[in-house]
Amino acid sequence: MLSDAFTRASTMFSTYAPIYPELFVVLAAFVLLMWGVYNRYPAGLSISIVAVGVLVGAMVLVARQPAVAQELFNGAFVDDGFARFMKILTLAGAALAILLSLDYLRRERILRFEYPVLILLATAGMMLTISANDLISLYLALEFQSLALYVLAAFHRDNLRSTEAGLKYFVLGVLSSGLLLYGSSLVYGYTGATNFARIAEAVHTSGASVGLVFGLVFILAGLAFKLAAVPFHMWTPDVYEGAPTPVTAFFATAAKMSAMAMLIRVVLTAFPDATQQWQQIVIAISVASMALGAFAAIGQKNIKRLLGYSSIGHVGYALVGLAAAVPGGAASDGVSAVLIYLAIYLAMTAGAFACVLAMRNGRTTYSESISDLAGVSKEQPLFAFLFAMLLFSLAGIPPLAGFFAKLYVFNAAVQSQLYWLAIVGVVLSVISAYYYLRIVKVMYFDEKGETFEPIAPSVKITLGITAAFTLLFFLYPSPLKLAADAASRTFF
Repeated sequence: MLSDAFTRASTMFSTYAPIYPELFVVLAAFVLLMWGVYNRYPAGLSISIVAVGVLVGAMVLVARQPAVAQELFNGAFVDDGFARFMKILTLAGAALAILLSLDYLRRERILRFEYPVLILLATAGMMLTISANDLISLYLALEFQSLALYVLAAFHRDNLRSTEAGLKYFVLGVLSSGLLLYGSSLVYGYTGATNFARIAEAVHTSGASVGLVFGLVFILAGLAFKLAAVPFHMWTPDVYEGAPTPVTAFFATAAKMSAMAMLIRVVLTAFPDATQQWQQIVIAISVASMALGAFAAIGQKNIKRLLGYSSIGHVGYALVGLAAAVPGGAASDGVSAVLIYLAIYLAMTAGAFACVLAMRNGRTTYSESISDLAGVSKEQPLFAFLFAMLLFSLAGIPPLAGFFAKLYVFNAAVQSQLYWLAIVGVVLSVISAYYYLRIVKVMYFDEKGETFEPIAPSVKITLGITAAFTLLFFLYPSPLKLAADAASRTFF
């Protein structure tokens, strides 16, 4: 009898193996929360370091999942190649965000144990969102991550800008959730299902009715809010500027990964027979995001706001690949291009924010003005070189990784005969290079301004990892390309 009970228990545990990484992150967050609550001494630094180890351990658990797709909870949760790829990117972004925060939070006197716990909880929500295969599980996972993100945006509670950022993000996040719920209710009303596979079956059988298209539009609008794509981008510059810089890096990296994964899975899994409808929306959002990112960032003086507009533009470039991922075109190549773009964007953006956190002066404050970088190459040539290299990569200048990221998505558009979209992307990419090159000009050719302190060790580690990837990607791109190709085959 004891052996039978042991067999049943082992069977039950093996059944839930696909969700082990999420359970590991959540349980670790609860343990660290209790450690912080009952510790007699401040434990923010030690808990942050352990949290990074937890995220690395979760990456190992994700990578060790079986190669076959697995479903749980009547198909509401799916673990497949695409989910594993995106989860690893999300976990990497979260780990880098915690590394970037160590020195910043200490100097700002807000190094509290709640920060890494909130990062872990938000990351667990993002992982659940990536694996969501049902409109209900998608919404619940999205709210799980959003509740932690609202608090993180306002984490510097004695800072007016941080409080304002948290409030704006909360109000507009609630609006986006309402749009998503309304769209989901319309889709359920017209298909009688919330599971993505069953929605796809209903659309295949009955076609895309007007009511269903309205629901799809509302769902895409709600997801575009989370993605910060035009015209649902209005929160991005203010939240990016006001939130603590490591939190901004978290929003720009890990949160972007999960948001894009949501969008890809929804349109390709639930609406494969409504490609004409969602492709038009994706193309419009893509062009608008690339255009805004190219022009709105030109006049920015605050580097965090500039990177906020830059992230909007990069969302547009990534959506070019998604627009090409339609049946009859280079569908698999389109998704693969998006995944490669996201991986490279993650490294470039994390490195850029590491450089922003390196802009600390002797008054225990962090500079955010572009003008404060004037002449920094004269005293810190290595820092100036690495920052310039990351900016060149963001602009898409060869042979850096950013060039190949754009090359893949534009090539996918050409393969799908979206020639005009590829041309528009190239032109706007050239225009956007202006504001990146302006920062390089300030660093190398302007008169000496601020004197920055030596870079903190945790920031050095992040900057070194991301800069090395960005610089050396062209030497050995095949591992990322093969992984992205394998993940993209999930849908085709």
